[in-house]
Amino acid sequence: MSKELKSKKWFGEKNLEGFLHRSGMKAQGWPENMIKDKPMIGIANTFSEAVHCNSHLRILADHVKKGVIAAGATPIEFPVISLGEFFLSPTSMYLRNQMSIDIEEMIKGLPIDGVVILTGCDKTTPAAIMGAASANIPTIILPGGPSLKGNWKGEELGSCTDCRRYWNELRAGNISQEDYDSMEESIYRSPGFCMVSGTASTMACISEAMGMTLVGAATLPAVDSRRMALANRSGQQIVNLVKNNVKFENFLHRKNFINGIVTLMAMGGSTNAIIHLLAIAGRTKTKISLDDFNQISENTPVLANLKPAGSKLMEDFHYAGGVSALLKNIRHLLNIETESVSGEKLKDILDQSENFDQEVIRYPSNAVNDKGSIAILKGSLAPDGAVIKVAAASKKFLNHIGKAIVFDNAKELSDNIDDPNLDISEDSIIVLRNQGPIGGQGMPESGFLPIPKKLLDKGIRDIVRISDARMSGTAYGTIILHITPESYIGGPLSLVKTGDKIKLSLDNKTLDLLVDNKILSERKSSLKVTEHNSEYDRGYGWLYKEHILQADQGCDFDFLRAK
Repeated sequence: MSKELKSKKWFGEKNLEGFLHRSGMKAQGWPENMIKDKPMIGIANTFSEAVHCNSHLRILADHVKKGVIAAGATPIEFPVISLGEFFLSPTSMYLRNQMSIDIEEMIKGLPIDGVVILTGCDKTTPAAIMGAASANIPTIILPGGPSLKGNWKGEELGSCTDCRRYWNELRAGNISQEDYDSMEESIYRSPGFCMVSGTASTMACISEAMGMTLVGAATLPAVDSRRMALANRSGQQIVNLVKNNVKFENFLHRKNFINGIVTLMAMGGSTNAIIHLLAIAGRTKTKISLDDFNQISENTPVLANLKPAGSKLMEDFHYAGGVSALLKNIRHLLNIETESVSGEKLKDILDQSENFDQEVIRYPSNAVNDKGSIAILKGSLAPDGAVIKVAAASKKFLNHIGKAIVFDNAKELSDNIDDPNLDISEDSIIVLRNQGPIGGQGMPESGFLPIPKKLLDKGIRDIVRISDARMSGTAYGTIILHITPESYIGGPLSLVKTGDKIKLSLDNKTLDLLVDNKILSERKSSLKVTEHNSEYDRGYGWLYKEHILQADQGCDFDFLRAK
């Protein structure tokens, strides 16, 4: 060992504390020789029956334990908060920072020398990385893997890209309620996270590209037996990292973040990853900014043909060669001297990789998009930035001027969007506000604004939509998100009125409200001061409202950022 183990002080000393610590382990069946002289490896498990994506992680934890024991160490499994999109209100993003605190404090407080963190659904991976970055001991991230491909009436489905697509068709009257209901048993066929290029898949792939996982960990299907072997190897490898004192900060340098951003762009990944990467970097001395995302996006082609930007699914992506095969095609954009938790350098991993399906993993010569998977916009409507997923948008709207149709909250939008008298056309721009970190209580994924039924009936499936909300990585369309500063705290979005013209220019990376400054000043002076939501009056909600940062700083708590 290159330094004395933390666990040795807990279990090796012949005093009252040492007696109690050893006694607690022996009460669980561990013999003396597995307690005093072995590294202790934590297994942070986000298993939960309230998170179907993570419902198989008990099995993976058992295989991590086998690997830890095989490598000569002792495993200690412990639970941490588990965040799922389906069953958690108001949104799992609201609790991401709390989960990161949970992980950080458990790692710091327990007598462990290294940790394997089992992750899955969207916010569990960034929360795990944030907490691990702050605790900074030897760490391996082990994603739970994507679910199997959906299959319905002979069509391969991806959650929830296709459930959203067919929801529009149901509202348009093109399929029956019975048809739509029958899809429920077909779209999710196993545990695991969404099998499209959604947030969970994106963050898993970014983790692998940054070197935080073993090769293949991001894409191997959740129920594939090879994932159990991968879990075993993760258990073995964390012991090696402990023996060599390889701390987590080794994978959090700027060059690692650049590799992660390149991966985000090349796979046409989730816009949520921008917020998460900014938050993770904020836990370190490494600095990245929104400008980094724009610069890298402009130089990176979209090569992964994955829904919602493409047509394939994560299972296909893995069989085609996975993250390493994707990165091999753009190795000139990467820092290939970075290391993985496996001990290999990225250049060696890429040399060993192979592309088995060129329709799934494209080459730059036949890219899904030549460049610009995601763009950062700035302008009078978004002084501190906004985000658009170009790869999933309609090209005809990427340089567009339209009249705003404004809704103040999600209920108002829901109650009125299908009103046949709504004055809206294909060229209009729907605006939803009060959905940011504070106004939306956690910045919900409400940015996938519905198309009015009167437009659906005309065959229209996309229009420009703007909000200070987030959007699920499984969603698609010409949707502008993360307007910063948010409207709830008086950002420019709070000044927009129905009928105002808004200009989107992807060419200039701008988003502007075309209203005279004098008029805007008058509107601003008449704005009522908004009181914080009553739900924020106590407990975690009060802490959240007092310390949450805006989207351009990752929506972390100010007191959690690195000094």
